[in-house]
Amino acid sequence: MASAVDAAGDPIPTSAVLTASSKHIAVRCQAENVAFLKCKKQDPNPEKCLDKGRQVTRCVLGLLKDLHQNCTKEMDAYVGCLYYHTNEFDLCRKEQEAFEKACPLE
Repeated sequence: MASAVDAAGDPIPTSAVLTASSKHIAVRCQAENVAFLKCKKQDPNPEKCLDKGRQVTRCVLGLLKDLHQNCTKEMDAYVGCLYYHTNEFDLCRKEQEAFEKACPLE
């Protein structure tokens, strides 16, 4: 598997990284996601919600950076397992447990 971080040390939001972090994203970025979805529901014009979309992206990227800094080994193991097994949660429960123990949901 290619590195899960870029040259600056920031996590690359691949499908495996986002899948591994999905529970954390749901908790930590809930307000941003709800605001974006409300905006999209009120106005189908994509341009009207660009700022809300940027807020969601900023939240997720910040969260990924925090997770990578605070539990690098466990996150890398979980992401690597998901990557290898094409994002099949059931095949990566051991790695998921270690990751969620090292970086519990807030």
